[in-house]
This record gives sequence, structure tokens and C-alpha cells, in this order.
Amino acid sequence: MRIGIDVGGTNTDAVLLDGRQVLASIKTSTTEDVTSGIVAAINGLQQQRAFDPAAVQAVMIGTTHFINALVEAHRLAPTAAVRLSLPAGASLPPMVDWPQRLVDAVSGRSYLVHGGHEFDGRHIAELDESELRKAAEDMGANGVRSVAITSVFSPVNAEFEARAAEIIAAQLPDVAISLSHEIGRIGLLERENATVINAALRELAAHIVDGLAASVSGAGITAPLYLSQNDGTLMDVDFARRYPVATFASGPTNSMRGAAVLSGLDTCAVVDVGGTTSDVGVLRQGFPREATTDVSVAGIRTNFRMPDVLSIGIGGGSRVRGGAGDVTVGPDSVGYELTSKALVFGGDTLTATDLAVAAGRAEIGDPSLVAHLDRDLVRAALDRVAADVSDVVERMRTSAEPLPVVAVGGGSVLLPDELADAGKVHRPENYAVANAIGAAIAQIGGEVDRVYAIEPGRREAVVEEAKQEAVDRAIAAGASPASVGIVDFDEVPIPYLPGNATRIRVKAVGDLQLGA
Repeated sequence: MRIGIDVGGTNTDAVLLDGRQVLASIKTSTTEDVTSGIVAAINGLQQQRAFDPAAVQAVMIGTTHFINALVEAHRLAPTAAVRLSLPAGASLPPMVDWPQRLVDAVSGRSYLVHGGHEFDGRHIAELDESELRKAAEDMGANGVRSVAITSVFSPVNAEFEARAAEIIAAQLPDVAISLSHEIGRIGLLERENATVINAALRELAAHIVDGLAASVSGAGITAPLYLSQNDGTLMDVDFARRYPVATFASGPTNSMRGAAVLSGLDTCAVVDVGGTTSDVGVLRQGFPREATTDVSVAGIRTNFRMPDVLSIGIGGGSRVRGGAGDVTVGPDSVGYELTSKALVFGGDTLTATDLAVAAGRAEIGDPSLVAHLDRDLVRAALDRVAADVSDVVERMRTSAEPLPVVAVGGGSVLLPDELADAGKVHRPENYAVANAIGAAIAQIGGEVDRVYAIEPGRREAVVEEAKQEAVDRAIAAGASPASVGIVDFDEVPIPYLPGNATRIRVKAVGDLQLGA
């Protein structure tokens, strides 16, 4: 038995699962302190289906805490970025393209130091340890509490990052240190940005993870707690403390994974309509298609693992304005205040949820409170929603092949049974809590993303080596060895580099080894 919880901006959803069977599910309002909303959700499950807390084997949580903190530039630690690249890389210093408000929020300081590698592991320059000690001294004098270290081509060879961490930790033993080869991919600036973001969130991560753990243990549950990651896999709480940036897109990822289980479709488009936004992604072999280009987060370019998702500001809490001829839906939402502001709950704000109830698509609140709405307005607004969502689905298609559409999320009642260009909309049982189900069934993963210099006749050996390393990483992270398999493989020759350079990316996943 396991519990899955997804904390969104509007709702906190929870499910109790036995295998893939849903024993109980509940949707509660997200609270300002979040943890009390989780406690309420677990209590709600207990009321629906009494269970022994000792019988729960694992609790999985997807949370928006960390990306919200970045977007709001709130509770970020004073952070330094150390780049090992000189004599190269001085023309574009760390955080050069960040929004100034975020540079200010992290009290951003940057240091350039000699070091770094070529793509094949050769040194650009030797690591200058005296420069690092001088930088650490300056960090200490300026109140830096978290450090991000990035070295050129560290995914190929991380020796300089590891040594730099030792030197800085010796002088500043209380600071948190994040290393780029553990977070991002090959590209230097995007990997560096992701690492600085992670470093800025480290203090908050410790606080939030402790709060989540306390809310679960407060319900008498002693099972291990996991947080879901951007790619649909899990991490334990210690990992979450060190890599909070890995949770950024867990919400849409959980919804898509849950949609795959509920619908039985492992290749499809998933439309997750929440309280504030509609997120559209594509599943391939049961996992979200990942973004292949840089991903912008709060105006910062990054390259860590993120699902390819398009979002529009339409959800159950979206505000509705205008008349039948000029109606608009969203992009702003009443958010977690839906149950007090929507007309069906006695409020004074016309929302998309009121439209669904007025059209007879949902039974929420008191339908008599929206019986007076203009039928033409309701129809025009819902047609607007369907057209906008259909347009996003079409933009996510990469071929002319038919792509089934699965609608999940509480706000999916806004969608019709058919979309104009996409055809039938599949709406599986328990669609409203697909995100929590996706969190509960998440697996453990391991990934390798590296540039190899492949000698003639050794390609197969190098590929097998990369696959085995991905499998080993998944097992080390807690996957059951018998269940681990390769779910994604990508091999791209890099003709502008010498030595038959080839970038190989492998992803392996397996079931969580419960009770290990």
C-alpha cells in the first residue's frame, strides 16, 4: 500500500493505492503553509478508507514549493557562482543573462578561476587552488551561504569540481555546495544556471523537506518519503535536500504518468487542466517526452531534465470576463480561493468552474447559483476553451500520425468529449487525481549523458558501458534490479569535434524496491 500526494497551486490531491488499484482519493484546497493541506489530505483518505498507517510502504509527494520560490524570488540563499574555465569563458560571466531581480534575490556573486577540461578530458588549464582560496575568503567576508561550482565539460571529467568543493568546504564548512556535473547536461552556461538555481534553493529545501516529513510522520506513517522529479522518477529526501531543482516540473510529469496508467495508453497527448493552467505534454513509452532544447525557468535558461510541456492560462479557477461576443477565459485565476470566490460556492466571481456547472458538465457546489447565466455566454466561453486547448495539442504533434488525447485533472470537465482537430477525448476513471496517482506509481531512474571519444571498432562496447552505468545508477538509487530497463537512448555524433566524438544519453528506470 502506498500514498501519492500532489501539491498544486490550487489543490492538494492524494490517493491511497494497493498495487495499481485506487482504494481512496481526495482533493483538498492547498493551504498557505502547504503542510497542513497535506495533513488534511491524509486525514481525508483515512476517513474514506480506514487503513493502518503501519501498512503504508511508501509516500510519494510532488510539490511546486521550489519553482514557486524561484518565480517569486522568495527565500533564496545568498549564493556564489564559481566557474572553472580561465583562460577561456571570461567574456560571459556567470548569471550574465539573469533577470536583475533574481540576481539581487540571491545576492549573486561570481568568481572565474583557472581550470576546466576539453571534451575528451584533456585539461584546458590546471586548477589554480590559490585563486579558489582567495575566492572562498571573499565569499566568507560577504555572507555567502551557498556555492555553485561549474567546470567546463565536467560531465566528461568532474575531478576539478570535486577538488574545488574540497577547498571551499575546508575554508567555509557551513556553506552548501552544488556541483554542476550532478545537475545539468553538457552546455556550460545552461548547466551553470541550473546549478546556481539549485544552490540558491538549498536552505529552503532543508526546511521544506523537514516540513513534509513532519506532516507525514504526524499522521503516524513511518514509511519512507520520496519526492517526484521532473522526469517522472523518484528521489529520497536526502537527495531532495541536495537537488531541489529536480522537482521543478514534477506536477505536469506526475499527471502524464498517471494518465498513462489510468488510460492504458503509453503514447498519447495528455491535457492536464488544473485550477490555474492547462498543461499539454506527450507520452512516449509511458514517459513524458523531454525537452530537447534549453528550458527557460523564471526567465533563466537551463538544461536539466524537463518534460516538453506547453501551458496556457486556462483552468477551473480562471476568471471569465465579457459577454457572448467578446468573452475571455483566464489567464488569471482565483487559485486556491476557488471555494470562496466562485459563484457555485456563493462567491461573486464568474469562473470557468461556474461555466462547467451551468453547462451540466459537472456537479460542483450549488448549481442553482449559476442557473441565471446567459446560455450563449456559457457556450461561447466553453467553445473558446476547447479551441485554445485544441490549438496547443496540435502544436505538440511532431508527425501526421494520429495522437490520442487523454484529459486529466479536476478542471478537465471544461473540455468537450471531442476536440475539433484532435478527435475523441479520453477521460479515464479517477482522472481528477491523475497527478497523485502518477506520484504514487513513479519509478526510480538513472541517467548517463556524456560525450565519448569512440575509437574505431569500439562503438558497441562504449554503448554497452553507458547503458550499464545508467542501470547501475538506477539500482543505486533504490530500484529493484530485476525491474530495471532502458527506456530512452540517444546517440548523436558531434562532427565539429575531433576524435569521433559522440554524445550518448541513456535513461534506465525500474520499480521502487519497497522495504529495501
